[in-house]
Amino acid sequence: MHTIGVLSRWNATCGVSMHAELIGREFLKMGHDLRVFAAHIHSANKWWHYKIIREEEEDFVIGCYKELEPNTMNGGSVEEDKILSENFDYLIVESYASILYVSIERLVNKLRERGVKVIVVIHEGGRKQIQYSSLRIFDAVVIFDERYVKEMLHDYQDLIRVIPYPCHPVERGNRGFAEDVLTFFTFGRQQIHEYNDYIEALDALSPKYDFVYRVIRSNGLLPFNRLWLKQEQKRLDNKEIYRYLHSSDIHLIPKGQTKYVVVSSTLYQCLGALTSTVVPNTRHFEMLPEYNGVMPAVIYKNIEDLKEKLIKHIEDEDYRNRVIRIAEKYVEENRSDNIAQKFIKLFRGL
Repeated sequence: MHTIGVLSRWNATCGVSMHAELIGREFLKMGHDLRVFAAHIHSANKWWHYKIIREEEEDFVIGCYKELEPNTMNGGSVEEDKILSENFDYLIVESYASILYVSIERLVNKLRERGVKVIVVIHEGGRKQIQYSSLRIFDAVVIFDERYVKEMLHDYQDLIRVIPYPCHPVERGNRGFAEDVLTFFTFGRQQIHEYNDYIEALDALSPKYDFVYRVIRSNGLLPFNRLWLKQEQKRLDNKEIYRYLHSSDIHLIPKGQTKYVVVSSTLYQCLGALTSTVVPNTRHFEMLPEYNGVMPAVIYKNIEDLKEKLIKHIEDEDYRNRVIRIAEKYVEENRSDNIAQKFIKLFRGL
């Protein structure tokens, strides 16, 4: 068994934290020891997309770095002594744009001199965001899919390892479709304009169907008033998210378009509930595989396409079931324990 360090956000509503937690908890299940070197809450909490889920950290979590200030991209620090005083065999650096790269680089060089193998997981979506002097300070560079090579990191192909973003394992509910009332569900902290498609489409469907759209946000309620819109403001942990997903019929994920290379941690977090998922045609979902014409999530192109696909989802049970079967297939291939094993295999091959 190994002692594995992870430098990352932790216990928060963001894709960096979710990635670290999904694989980190699998390391613990395998019998490995874990040390999480986490961002100090008061610095990370300044970023709009960082929201704390639990008030108390686990014993293996060590707060030891400050993130950059969001308005100035200045500041930041790493308490090296807290990390160097711990003994571990491997370190995973979850790299993202608000860490102090120069301090991380100095730390990585010291750890490698001690014989610690260090790999980096790239969460940045553009090459200019990555501020290390070189990615060759690491023993390996982990990316989620081939776009990162083609668009950002073609000169590091010898260091690159593709390990997909992990999925929360399948956790089945027992709800029959629309067994009480047809229920749509969204949670999170997306920007308000990213909900517009769903509000407009559901406005069009409301004369035809009785339904509820349940929205739970951590950043304040949406400025929409509809009889079918039910809103709450709170933060959900995974257990609560799955409870809501299992009491819903269609999960709607709002995402805006971006030029960056990105994935949707929300999708991978939620697919395992086997609740039908609908998403916009943005870069977050462009690498989803297609199996016999069906994808793990339903992707819409525009409002008319969204309305048509929602109606098909509601009325065509066979189509709905095919989407759920493909979602289950995808999750089984990429569930968190399988992904954690890929990291262990990578460590042992360095």
